[in-house]
Amino acid sequence: MIFGCQDQLDLAPESAIGENGFYQNTAQVEAAVIAIYDGLQNVPLREFALTEMRSDNTRTKSREGDWAQFESLDVRPTNLAIGDYWSANYNVIFRANRVLENLDVVEEAELRSQFEGEARFARALSHFNLTRAFGGVPILDRVIIPTDTEFFGQREQSAVLAAIESDLTSAVELLPADMPFGRAEKGAAQALLGKVQLTQGNYSGAETVLNGLIASGTYALLDNYHDVFYSEGNDEIVFAIPYFDDDANESQDFSFEMTAGGVRAGLNYITDDFNANYNPDETIRTGTLYSPTNPDEVGKFITVSSDARLCGNDWIVLRHADVLLMYAEAIMAGGASTTDSRALDAFNQVRTRADMSEATELTKEMLLKERRTELAFENHRFYDLVRFGVAEEVLGAFATSIGETFTPRDLLLPIPQKEINVSGGALTQNPGY
Repeated sequence: MIFGCQDQLDLAPESAIGENGFYQNTAQVEAAVIAIYDGLQNVPLREFALTEMRSDNTRTKSREGDWAQFESLDVRPTNLAIGDYWSANYNVIFRANRVLENLDVVEEAELRSQFEGEARFARALSHFNLTRAFGGVPILDRVIIPTDTEFFGQREQSAVLAAIESDLTSAVELLPADMPFGRAEKGAAQALLGKVQLTQGNYSGAETVLNGLIASGTYALLDNYHDVFYSEGNDEIVFAIPYFDDDANESQDFSFEMTAGGVRAGLNYITDDFNANYNPDETIRTGTLYSPTNPDEVGKFITVSSDARLCGNDWIVLRHADVLLMYAEAIMAGGASTTDSRALDAFNQVRTRADMSEATELTKEMLLKERRTELAFENHRFYDLVRFGVAEEVLGAFATSIGETFTPRDLLLPIPQKEINVSGGALTQNPGY
C-alpha cells in the first residue's frame, strides 16, 4: 500500500503489527507509521471529560456515574475515563517507539526522516497529553518489556516537558512542510512546540517558533468560522485526527455524546457560566458554538452519519486561530497587558473573523476570554486557565457557584489505580487523592 500519495489518510486497521519478521522494508515500516495514527483515534473519544467538563465550559446532562465526577471535581483513581485516556496515550507512544527502533530498514533518506519526524511528533503529543492531565508520568523513549522496571515510575513534570521539547525540536527539522491531511507535518510540530514552550514559561522560545510558523504562510484563517468544522481538511487546520462516517473501524462517538445523547445520556453540555460570559453580539460564532436544535448542546460536532454512534467529524488538535492567539500570548510574556502591534495584529485577526471590533490594547483577561470563545469545546479551556496561572481563582469561583469545591489537588487528575497496581508501587498517587 502506498500511503503517501493519498488525499485522505487511510486508517485501515494496522493496530496489531507483530515484531517477528515484519519490519523488513519501507512499506512495512510505513504501515507501522499509519498504525500510530490509528492509535491516535482513541485519544479524543472522552478527552472532553478530562478537560472541558473539569472546567467552567461544560457539564453532563444527567450528572450520573463516572462522568459526574469531572463536574463535581471528585474524580477518583478508579474512574474508567482516566484509565482509558492513560492507556490510549501510552499505546500511541508504544507504536511510535516501535517505528523509531526499526528505521534502519528504510533505505530512502527522506522517507526515513519523515517517518522519524512523525513518530517523534506523536510521541511528544501523547506525552504532553499525559503530563498536562496527570503531572509527573513515566517517560517512555523506547519499547519496554515487563522487566524494564526502571521505566515504571513517574518523572518530574519538568523532565517530561524537556523530553517532549526534544522530540518536537527534532520533528520540526525532520518533517516535510506538506503532508497528506491527517499526517503530521512541520507546521504541526512547530505549533505544538510553541504550546509546550508556553507551558514551560519559555515565552521567547514560543515567540520565535510561532512567528516562524505564521510567517511561512502555510495556514490561514477561513473566512467562515462554521467551515472550520464542517469543511474538513481546510487551510486553517494544522493537525487533526480524521474519522469517517458509518465505519465501524474509523468512526467516533464523541459527536453522539455531545449532540445526540438521548433523554438520559449526553455529555459535554454547555454550562450556564459559559452562556453568562458569552457576548451575544458574537453572532458569527453563535451558530457554530450552539446546536441549532438544542441550545444546551455543542454545535461544533453535529454528525451527518446514518448511525448516530458512528460519526465522522474530525478532531482538530491544532489550528491557525490557536497559533495566532498563542503568538499574542508569547509576546505578552506573562504580563498583564501589551500594546505590541504584533500581538494586536494576531489577536485582531481572530476577532475580525468573528466580526468583532479590533482591540488597541490587549490584556490577559481579553486574551483568555477570546481563547474561551474562539476555541470553545475543543479541550483547551482547563489547560489555558492553568497556563495563565488563574485556574484556582476562576475554577474556585465557578465551583462555589454550583455548590462544589475546587482545591489545588484538582489541578491534576489522579493516577489511575490500575496503573499503580500494575507498576508494583513504582507509580505513586498524586497528592490529595
